[in-house]
Amino acid sequence: WLMWFWFVSFCPRILLPFMQSYARSGGFSITGKIKTALIENAIYYGTYLLIFGAFLIYVAVNPNFNLQWNQLQTIGIAAANTWGLFLLVLLLGYGLVEIPRSHWNGAKRGYLLMKTYFKAAKLMTEKADAEENLEDIMEEVRKVSESIKYNHPLRKCVDTILKKCPTEYQERMGRNMDDYEDFDERQNSYPSEKSLAKLHKQVIYSVQRHRRTQVQWQILLEQAFYLEDVAKNESSATRQFVHTFHSQEPENKIIQYFYTPTVEWYWECLLRPWFYRVLAVVLATFSVIVVWSECTFFSTKPVLSLFAVFIQLAEKTYNYIYIEMACFLTIFFLSICVYSTVFRIRVFNYYYLASHHQTDAYSLLFSGMLFCRLTPPLCLNFLGLTHMDATISHKNTQPTAYTSIMGSMRVLSFVADGFYIYYPMLVVILCIATYFSLGTRCLNLLGFQQFMGDSEMTSDLIDEGKELIRREKRKRQRQEEGENRRREWKERYGNRDDSTRSRAVHTDQKESSFSETNANRPLSKYTRSNGRTERDRIELLQDAEPLDFNADSVNDDPLESDSGR
Repeated sequence: WLMWFWFVSFCPRILLPFMQSYARSGGFSITGKIKTALIENAIYYGTYLLIFGAFLIYVAVNPNFNLQWNQLQTIGIAAANTWGLFLLVLLLGYGLVEIPRSHWNGAKRGYLLMKTYFKAAKLMTEKADAEENLEDIMEEVRKVSESIKYNHPLRKCVDTILKKCPTEYQERMGRNMDDYEDFDERQNSYPSEKSLAKLHKQVIYSVQRHRRTQVQWQILLEQAFYLEDVAKNESSATRQFVHTFHSQEPENKIIQYFYTPTVEWYWECLLRPWFYRVLAVVLATFSVIVVWSECTFFSTKPVLSLFAVFIQLAEKTYNYIYIEMACFLTIFFLSICVYSTVFRIRVFNYYYLASHHQTDAYSLLFSGMLFCRLTPPLCLNFLGLTHMDATISHKNTQPTAYTSIMGSMRVLSFVADGFYIYYPMLVVILCIATYFSLGTRCLNLLGFQQFMGDSEMTSDLIDEGKELIRREKRKRQRQEEGENRRREWKERYGNRDDSTRSRAVHTDQKESSFSETNANRPLSKYTRSNGRTERDRIELLQDAEPLDFNADSVNDDPLESDSGR
C-alpha cells in the first residue's frame, strides 16, 4: 500500500508532466528532448518547491505549531486530496446524470441518427481544417527541404522531419541526391536547429490530427450507415436484417453462425431498445442512491447513508462475501461515473481522448495524471459513504489500510470537519445543472456548436450532416457497383478468354507443324516463293545492291537472270 500510494502521488506531480513535455518536444535526440522537458517544467517544479519551502519555514518559525513528521506528511496528503475531491465532485455530478440519460437516449433510433448527422457536420469541418493545416505545414517543410541541401549539417534534422510526413508528400518532395550546393560560400539565411525543432513538433501534431480525423470520419460513416439500416429494417416483413454495405473486415465464423440475420433483426429492432431502457432505469436508481448518500453520509445517528446501512447490515451477520460484493459494486459505479466523464472531456485540441487508438501521447499522459489524482479522493469518498472512516463514524475502530497510510485527517480540523463533509453536497447542484444541460447551453451561446434539439444551428448542422452522409453513401454504392461489374465480367468472360488463348496457341502449333511439313516436301513447279526467300538470304549475306525501282520491270533482279521464269 505504501508503494502504491507514493507511486500514484509521484506520477501526476513529477513523472507524467516530464513525460508530457518529452512527448511534445520536437527535439531530434533523446538529450535534446530531455533538456526541453526540464526547461518547460522548471516553473512547474519551482512552484511546488516554493510553496512547500514557504510552508516549512512558516511551521518552523511559528511557536504555536509543534508538528511531527507524520503530521506534516498528513497535511501534505490532505492538501492533495482536497484538490482531488474538488475535481471528483465536479466529474461525479456530470456522470451521475449523463450516464443514465445516454443509455435512455440510446434506445431512441431517431435521436441517435440525428446526433450522428450532427457529428458528421462538425467532423467534416474539423477534417477540412486538419487537411488545410497539414497543407500549410507541408509547404513550410518543402521550403526548408529546398533551402537546406544535402551537404548542410542540419540536413539530418530535415530528413527526420521528412520521415514524419505522409508518404504522398514525401514523394511530392522527392529528393535529388545529385543536387549539392556549397552553402559556405553563399550568404543564404538558413533556419536554426531551434526553428527546425519547432517545425518538427508542428509536423508531428498536424500529421496525427489529420490521421485522427480521417479514421474518425470512416468510423462515423459506418455508424451512420448502420443506423440507417436499422431504421429501414424496423418495418421488414421477413424479419431478417439486411445491410446496405457488407462489412469490410472479415467476421468471425462463430459469430456468423450464431448471430444470423434473423437474430440480428430481433436484437437491433426489438430487444436492444428495451434492454437500454431497463439498464438506464437501473443506473438512474444507483445515481439517486449515490446522491442521497453524498448528502447524508455525515449523519451517524441515525445512519442515513444507504451504502452505510447495507454495510452495517452485513457486518451484523458477519457476511464477508456480501460486504465484498457491496463494496465492489459501489466503487465500480463511482469509478464509471467519474472516469467516463474524463473520457468525455475535450479541451479544444489540447486534450482529447479519441477512440480506436487515435489519441496522441500528450492526451494519454494527461488522462493518466487525472486518474492518479482522482483515485485516492475516490477511495476517501467511498470510505465516507460507508462510514468506514473514523473521521466520519467517530468510532474507535480498527483503521482501514487507506487510513493507516494516509493518516487521520483530524490534524486539520477545518478540512476534516468542514470541507470533506459538506463539499460533496454540491453534487446535487451539479446534477441539476447537468439534467437541464446548463453547461451545453452556455457553450452554445459562446459559439461552440452543441447538440440541442431546440436550436436552429443544430437543425442546420443536422441537415448538412445528412447531405454529407447521403453523398458518401452514393459514392460507396458506385464503387461497389463498379467492383461487382468487374467481378461479373471476369466470371463471365474469364473462361472464354482462357479458351480463346488455348485455341490461339493450338492454331499456332498447327501452322508451325504445317510449315515444317512443307519445308520437307520436294520442290514443285510452285517453288518461286521459297526460292525467293532463299535468294533474299543470299542477298543479305552478299551485300547485294538494292533493287532498281526505276528499271523497266520489277523482275529485273540480277539474282533471277540465270534462272529465268
